[in-house]
Order: sequence, then C-alpha cells, then structure tokens
Amino acid sequence: MKRRTAAATLMLAPWAGRLYAASLEDLIQAAKPSVVAVGTYRPTDSPRFGFRGSGFVVGGGDMVITNAHVLPEPDTDGASSELAIHTARTSEVSQARSATLLGIDRAHDLALLRIEGPALPALKLSDGTRMREGMSVALIGYPIGGVLGFTPVTHRGIISSITAIVLPAPSSQALNAQAIARLRQGSFDIYQLDATAYPGNSGSPVFDVESGEVVAVINMVLVKGSKESALRFPTGISYAIPVRFVNELLKGR
Repeated sequence: MKRRTAAATLMLAPWAGRLYAASLEDLIQAAKPSVVAVGTYRPTDSPRFGFRGSGFVVGGGDMVITNAHVLPEPDTDGASSELAIHTARTSEVSQARSATLLGIDRAHDLALLRIEGPALPALKLSDGTRMREGMSVALIGYPIGGVLGFTPVTHRGIISSITAIVLPAPSSQALNAQAIARLRQGSFDIYQLDATAYPGNSGSPVFDVESGEVVAVINMVLVKGSKESALRFPTGISYAIPVRFVNELLKGR
C-alpha cells in the first residue's frame, strides 16, 4: 500500500492539548503562536525591546527554548536591562514578557527560559529517534529580527545530511581557538539543512513536516566556528541542533 504523506491527509491529531492539521499550511498556523522573539527589555531604550534571536514555547507553556548565544552579556554600563520574550504578532496585539534563565547547555548552545504571565501554547517535541536524511522540514522564526516586524516567517527544506559537527582540519594552520575547544568537548551529530536561515533565526524550531513535531533547533553560531568555517561560510546551508539535547535539558523541570 502506498504511504500517504501528511500533506495529503486531512485528519487532525491532538498533541499537547492542541490540534494540528496534517499539512504544512495548518502546521504553520498552529505553530506560530508558540514561536517567540527573544531579547532584552529596557524602558529607557528605543525601541524598548532589543531583539536577539528566536525561541519557542515548551513544557507547560511557561518555558522557552532558545540558543545560549542569544542571551545578552551582563550589563557593563550600569543600566539594567531585563531578559524578555516578545510574542508573535497575530490578530491580537503582540506583547513583551519578562523571562528568567532556568537552565543552560553551553556545549550544545541551548538555553531554557521561564516566562511570566499566562501559559502560551507549547510545541510537541520529537524523541529524535526517527530522523532520516531526506526528511521534509520547516523552520519558523524571526529572520533579520525587528527589521521585518515581529511576525514569524517560515522556510521549508529537507535534512540534507546528518553529520558530525567537527570536521578534521587539513592542517594545524587551519585550526582556531573555537575549533580546538569544540574538538576538546567532543563531536556530536547535527542536521545540515538545505533551507536557508538568516540572522535572527538562531533558536528557531525545526519541524518534521509530516508529524508536526519539533526535531531540532536552528543554530547560527556554534557550527560556524567549527564545521562551516572549514567550508568558508557557504550560503544556502543551515545547521540545526538535534532535539534530543532539548529533551535532556528539560529533564527534571
């Protein structure tokens, strides 16, 4: 029997208390309220919300996953800025919410935030065991940040390769401090995508188009210091951290 794809299926499946239609169009509409902008809030700044990257809601609706490098550095000018998230602009007015750091995994460049206010719709996470090259995926985030407005943008592609994050250097002259640090920490597999991510997409969820589950997190920094530097920063290629590391960060929360 020929296998039906999700795009050809009209059934609705209940996940995490929400309904997802088994098509990309319905997935986008269902997932957008769960994708947030991550940054800082300072009343005296203009704009008051300083965009730094993307993130997405997990757990009971009061936690957000993003990249660790998206988090701001400690204030050095004596002024106070607050970690914050900005909800997606929909038919309702978007809003900023205070956030605090709940957990961090610097080896895989992931951070877990707790957000204030009513629970937001949380995304369903894959267990990461059914990943295959050629899978159709979609990523949703905020490319180029506030320049395009705080409306989530979707890009679609496939997992073009499941490969180690560190490539062996052709010579010692090709090594830099970041690549050496990565070698010492140990390699792990990442997903190479043929979907293009832009500045601001760091922390964006990557979805399996067929199941609607989050399978990875876009990363724009961790990889560029190791694998992508060996490829001279190619365009049209993006990388994502497997969701299993998100699941590990969430354990016990």
